[in-house]
Amino acid sequence: MLHDRSTWIHALTALPAEDIKSLVDCLSEDYTVKFKALPQSGLGMLKFKDTAFHEPYFLGEFPVSSAWVALTDVGGRVAEGAAQVMDDDADLASALAVADAILANQIPGWEQLEEKLHVGMQLRADRNRLRKAMLTKTAVDFSLLSAAEEETND
Repeated sequence: MLHDRSTWIHALTALPAEDIKSLVDCLSEDYTVKFKALPQSGLGMLKFKDTAFHEPYFLGEFPVSSAWVALTDVGGRVAEGAAQVMDDDADLASALAVADAILANQIPGWEQLEEKLHVGMQLRADRNRLRKAMLTKTAVDFSLLSAAEEETND
């Protein structure tokens, strides 16, 4: 069973990029890959408004790449896919777009990508558990501080 399409890129980017690129190259050998839009790589800006004067300001930049592809088989059937990823690798975005087309249209070999999805989701879940455990260990109970202040004031 496929995960929700909105999670595919998140899951696949948990895996080594070269593994995804080589698998996608293998699965798309029998298809003509055309770009619906040229793959792009650049910087995105994170824009906020300050709460005092409601003026916009930029908090920072982050790398972003995107691609939109169409796969055509020998019978002329077309399958489209797209990807946008926080990375400065346009080739990775292209490979993820092809993976999206393969998964969305269940092109032969899609099961291999589905297995990668499960592995990627498990890696993401493991990382989240580790982060949560680290946060729990470093949590501060501020109620203890107020109790200590009350004891010293008595």
